[in-house]
Amino acid sequence: MSNSVGNGFAVNTVFLVSMAIAVAIGAWGLIDPSSMTGTMLGFTNYMLTSGSWAWLFICTCFLVLSAYMAFGPYGHIRLGKDDEEPEFSTASWIAMLFAGGMGSGLLLWGAAEPMYHYVSPPGMEGSTPAAARQALVITNLHWGLHAWAIYAVCALVIAYFTFRRNEPSMISTPIKALFGGQTGESVGKVADILAVLSVVFGLAGSLAMGTLAVRSGAFYAFGTGETVTVSLIILAILFVSYMLSATTGVEKGIKILSNINMVIAILIMLLVLFAGPTQFIMEAFIDSIGAYLSSIFVMSFKLFPFEGLTGWSAGWTLTYLIWWIAWGPFIGIFVARISRGRTIREFCIGVIVVPTLFSMLWFAVFGAAGFYIELHGGGGLKELVFEDVTKALFGFLSYFPAGDILNLMAVALMFVFLVTSADSGTFVLSMMTTDGNLNPPVMQKMVWGTLIAALTAGTLFSGSVTVAKAMAITGAIPFTAIVLMQIVGFLREIRKERTDLPGPIEARGAATGAAEG
Repeated sequence: MSNSVGNGFAVNTVFLVSMAIAVAIGAWGLIDPSSMTGTMLGFTNYMLTSGSWAWLFICTCFLVLSAYMAFGPYGHIRLGKDDEEPEFSTASWIAMLFAGGMGSGLLLWGAAEPMYHYVSPPGMEGSTPAAARQALVITNLHWGLHAWAIYAVCALVIAYFTFRRNEPSMISTPIKALFGGQTGESVGKVADILAVLSVVFGLAGSLAMGTLAVRSGAFYAFGTGETVTVSLIILAILFVSYMLSATTGVEKGIKILSNINMVIAILIMLLVLFAGPTQFIMEAFIDSIGAYLSSIFVMSFKLFPFEGLTGWSAGWTLTYLIWWIAWGPFIGIFVARISRGRTIREFCIGVIVVPTLFSMLWFAVFGAAGFYIELHGGGGLKELVFEDVTKALFGFLSYFPAGDILNLMAVALMFVFLVTSADSGTFVLSMMTTDGNLNPPVMQKMVWGTLIAALTAGTLFSGSVTVAKAMAITGAIPFTAIVLMQIVGFLREIRKERTDLPGPIEARGAATGAAEG
């Protein structure tokens, strides 16, 4: 239960406890960042290396479950009433989930990650044609079907209970359905608090890294300084922007900015595609589709134990997968919120297949263009990549005609991506601490938006961006257990939609007794 304080502001257990813990951990990170980072990263590294097989297997199971839900007996079920129409157009829906799901990471790592794996692929010689092909396969594994399947599963269970069963849009709702009674209430509150903390620190870490990236971009585009003062000015502008967007709601601010995001992203990608080696890029794209799809089964279970490269798996693949899980509470509730009226089949295809194809095209364009620069354009890009990923992005764009314009567009895109991530994150935090209110009060958004900005500023002051990132990844590890409980509760409930299966034993017994009477 919650109490309202003016303007509909809600105060409940989840809000109070999560706010207190967030402030306490934020203070720890400010006072002794090295201690906090060491503790969190030590725990995370231990869990990733000792339980690597479990994490990879679980995330692969998410992909299998998504395929079953899309093409199995539940694909026709609508996330809402049977005759309900989607709330948003397909284009706006895809734009919003894509902007929230990946953000500025695509831009920063577009040329950098394929180059990393091209130079130093696991278990094979680098800087060869085979390494280039494998580099795109690995990058697509990290940003493709597995990533979006994690988001889809986290979102589907919430969307089903919210719009099909008219239950609160909360992380705890499927868990309460699983356990029931006081146990469900207690476990549900823990799940909600953990989810809020994952979103808070994941968002603060991402905004801190994004602010530094925008600062570097502004340095290359406008010649501004790279100081803490510049970072705080960027953060202040960001704060005003995302609070204005968040307070206007999903239907206006978030939707409009997400559409702008997609337009700018597509323009940059097309400029690189057509100003660069177009034929080489498109050949690499088609080749990468075949290589990725033919390798997906093997890569979904590959940990390199015989090559002694389990450290590589933990540092790259498993870190990515855990990071996507860390964002699961945020993306899950946000994607659920914008997916009302979609069938499960349409939902899974839209949330998994469409963004994966776009990501593959994106990395083929940026990655193949980077390979071409190394092979035929004078080189020098790989040195930039290993020196500084942000510097590499703007160095990469300078190879193309109208490089200054591309740099300006890249800075604008990174900034708008940060705004969409922050406003949707603020919106979701407000939903999670108002018992699942689909249109949370403005004051709730102001409180969470201000806390996020304060934690981001503290991270920028401390100079340790890894503090918030370490906390977010650490929170994802126990949250995985929450997701698994959600899935069990979801599968138990959705089974009731199957008219071709016999009901539970107790229900059949009651029906038989009634018939005999």
